[in-house]
Amino acid sequence: MAEPNYRLQYYLFLLSKHFRKILLGLFLLIVLLTSVKTVGPEEEGVVMYVGHYDRTVQPGLNFILPFGIEEMQKIPVQRQLKQEFGFRTANTDRTTQYSKADFNDESLMLTGDLNLANVEWVVQYRIVNSYNYLFKVRDAEKALRDMSESAMRKIVGDRTVNEVLTVGRQEVATSMEVLLQRMCDEYENGIRIDQVVLQDVNPPEPVKPSFNAVNQAQQERETLINQAESEYNRIIPRARGEADETIQLAEAYALTRVNVATGEAARFNALFEEYVKAPEVTKKRLYLETMERLLPKIGEKVIVDERGNNVLPLLNLGQKQPQTQQK
Repeated sequence: MAEPNYRLQYYLFLLSKHFRKILLGLFLLIVLLTSVKTVGPEEEGVVMYVGHYDRTVQPGLNFILPFGIEEMQKIPVQRQLKQEFGFRTANTDRTTQYSKADFNDESLMLTGDLNLANVEWVVQYRIVNSYNYLFKVRDAEKALRDMSESAMRKIVGDRTVNEVLTVGRQEVATSMEVLLQRMCDEYENGIRIDQVVLQDVNPPEPVKPSFNAVNQAQQERETLINQAESEYNRIIPRARGEADETIQLAEAYALTRVNVATGEAARFNALFEEYVKAPEVTKKRLYLETMERLLPKIGEKVIVDERGNNVLPLLNLGQKQPQTQQK
């Protein structure tokens, strides 16, 4: 016959004696675990009472009714969130790694000139109203993704493929941000769009070499246009300056000639008036003034009397006479 297990009997005795206390302790522990919730510093807690919205609690330690009577969902209202389209980021530890899966179904879209473009973009947003985010729209994250695709296809569909690939990228992102925010306000999903970033815009892979060749030709054309404009800006202003200088010199010359002619005419009129008053005196004065102006320019002069007959006609007064040599 086996001996009774006194230790087991002792434990059973203690359990039966303190059963109510142990049961009460387990009950309090379960209540504590199910009623105390911690809300992080970047979050808000939305409390629902039997499935209906009751209140919103702030970061810190909060208490709710246990056993599923009240439930809490934590919403990251102070954190910037993002959605990626056309690609997925797989790892960002040291170097960014992207998923190799194909997402062409959301990034391949038709442009306004009936060409295809592969558009990859990122929507950065924040949750600004927890109640609207949870209760005004069913699955707000999926609704935002659908709205983003719809808005991007509309914006790209209004532009040519060259605008989307080159000069119009910033305009596409800005228009997309405005349109998406307007849609969020219309649906009242409690989301604010911070920024829309076009990650990459490429033509489809089969036609990418042709598009690259076209882009290179356009860049070369822009380079040649810039060079021509630079040459134009270098030559034309100088030519205009030279033309203005020539015109100013001509105008100055014309003004000088007019002034000289006017002065000579005034002088002639003054002389003519004096001549009319005293013809002989004026004539003699003009003769003397003219001779006074001309005689200094003649050089050596010989003045003879026209009535003189004793002057040797062959006298060479302009040459020096040779000196005679003395013996």
